[in-house]
Amino acid sequence: MRTTINLPEELLAQIKKLAAASRSTVTALIEDALREALAKRRRKRRHERVDLRTYGKQGLLPGVDVDDTASLLDLMESPVGPARR
Repeated sequence: MRTTINLPEELLAQIKKLAAASRSTVTALIEDALREALAKRRRKRRHERVDLRTYGKQGLLPGVDVDDTASLLDLMESPVGPARR
């Protein structure tokens, strides 16, 4: 698809120089840069902080570390796991 964008002259000169040096096209470089920027935003969105709500006065049980998935699995699968204490 064809479109028009306005770029500062300095930036366009840098892109043209890079395209010539890398034997690429200005279009390909802009396309790659946009794909990378969009992918970065998607990755950033996935890593947003999540607050886990706990109920009751005690909060998490002793020995439960929600950042350690291996220990969480061990606790859930053990016969004396947190729910059975």
